[in-house]
Amino acid sequence: TSIQMNPWMKGDFTEPVEISELRIWNREGFEDRFDNGKVDFFDNDTLIATVNVEIPNGNGTANHERRFGEVWGTPVQDVLNSNDRNFRPTDAIVGEDGALYVADWQNVIIGHMQHNIRDPNRDHTHGRIFRLTVKNRPLQKPVAISGQPIENLLENLKHPVNGVRHRTRIELSGRDSDAVIEATQKWMGSFDPNNQTEAHHLVEALWLHQQHNVKNRPLLDILLNSTVQHAVEAAKTVEHFWTKVDVEIGSGFAAPAESDFVKFEIPKHLNRKDRKTYKIGAEIYQREAHCSTCHLTHGKGNGIIYPSLVNSPWVNGSEERLIKATLHGMWGPMEVHGKKYDPARGVPPMTAFRNLLNDEELAAVLTFVRNTWGNEATTVSPETVKQIRSATSDQTTFWKPAELLADHPLEPELVAAAQSEQQVFSNIALEKTLLATPADELARTAMKQGNTKRGKNIFYKSAAACATCHHPPKGGIRLGPDLQELKTKRTPEQLVESLLYPSKLIDKDYVQVTVITNDGKQQTGIRESENDKEILLRNLAQPKPVSIQKDDIDEIFESPISLMPENLVRQLKNRQEFNDLMRYVLEVRKR
Repeated sequence: TSIQMNPWMKGDFTEPVEISELRIWNREGFEDRFDNGKVDFFDNDTLIATVNVEIPNGNGTANHERRFGEVWGTPVQDVLNSNDRNFRPTDAIVGEDGALYVADWQNVIIGHMQHNIRDPNRDHTHGRIFRLTVKNRPLQKPVAISGQPIENLLENLKHPVNGVRHRTRIELSGRDSDAVIEATQKWMGSFDPNNQTEAHHLVEALWLHQQHNVKNRPLLDILLNSTVQHAVEAAKTVEHFWTKVDVEIGSGFAAPAESDFVKFEIPKHLNRKDRKTYKIGAEIYQREAHCSTCHLTHGKGNGIIYPSLVNSPWVNGSEERLIKATLHGMWGPMEVHGKKYDPARGVPPMTAFRNLLNDEELAAVLTFVRNTWGNEATTVSPETVKQIRSATSDQTTFWKPAELLADHPLEPELVAAAQSEQQVFSNIALEKTLLATPADELARTAMKQGNTKRGKNIFYKSAAACATCHHPPKGGIRLGPDLQELKTKRTPEQLVESLLYPSKLIDKDYVQVTVITNDGKQQTGIRESENDKEILLRNLAQPKPVSIQKDDIDEIFESPISLMPENLVRQLKNRQEFNDLMRYVLEVRKR
């Protein structure tokens, strides 16, 4: 017996099983469950075609007393046997006509002084090939492959017989890569990834891209999100080879490892002096606990926590408005690209950089953000920053967006341009469905239908932005508990409710606290620690905790509203994404 591989390149038996049935599949008219194209079942001088396979509940029955990788079975039927003592069946393969060809070494001596296969002393005169066919069944019609046009070869990849597809892939491997990929992308255009048959065709297209060393991430993502599980498994295999494992993949349930600094292409419209400034700004933007921690290297921000910088009037408009916000920070309700960002829903303040960056550094990073990701605006000079820093030196608190807009209204032409390009995604229908379903039912469904791998991807990379708060990048401030280390045990229903109703049950360590001192000043943040003498707050806009003496405190308020925003499920595309995300969260909580 042998471990089998099906057409999707997924091992059918992932652990030892008891064998009770096996057939040879690689021809039209045969079942295609095991479409492996080769048979490796020899017992001394007998070729065995049928053995017993019992797979209770489809999972297999492992016998842990046997060594890992050991396979076994009970022979049931002989396909080819002989009384000839020199009968040595060594290999078998299904030919293009559907017949089974068996190579017989036909040699009396085995194991004596084996020469290299090409050595002239090697015995090349003995041997036979047997051709086995099924009685009263027509042979398979051979398919033209060698020298055929690429378009014809692509159609061969739809053939039900793996041998045809395999030889077609070999033929395509020798063709011009540009021509193959161009034809493949036209051929695959109308296939449905959620259709069992057409998903396989898309997998064949993905394999051709891999074969010709052309990464097609959109195609890979389509298959990773397919409802056809075989297609997903095949795509995962390709994803493994297309991923920098040491940079992009974390082990187990850990967060993805941080990658190196991104090297941005300097815009051609900048002059030599501004190009040098741009390079400095790119480095500052990616410093630990600076801009990229929240807005990320692609500039699109993260969900409804951190707004996008791409084509934003706040970025590309008034230099003075942007410099003021960057120097002293900003906090309050605002709208960017149709999305509302409100502190009452857990949105943290924009960091004040007045004590973190000098005039040259702040000018450089603003020049960078105003001229990256398609942005094209005027550069910012250190002299302008110095002037505005001096003029606003008495500003000791965050600006409110409304205050800045009163002095510097958003430019109508920039707002119109942003609105024409931005499409705000909000799946309100999904939210209504989830809110109308009992939490325990949602949890059970997620455990049955969710996919942990896809859920992890949603947790870290989707617009829902879960990892931004629960597992921030190095240097970022944690705004939510680590799901693997929850101090209070949560039931599956409570974990579901925490996503749908964030303020229903707030972790005590992440309650938003506002402290008013005797001199009327206000500090807001999360308790780092508290004793009889002081309270230590993690101020959301500052990298270091703020210490406030108890003797200086007038009042302390605890917000009943969670830092975790409501309506996060609106950022999910469909119910399957919710099931995947919840399955990941529920699995992580167990560990």
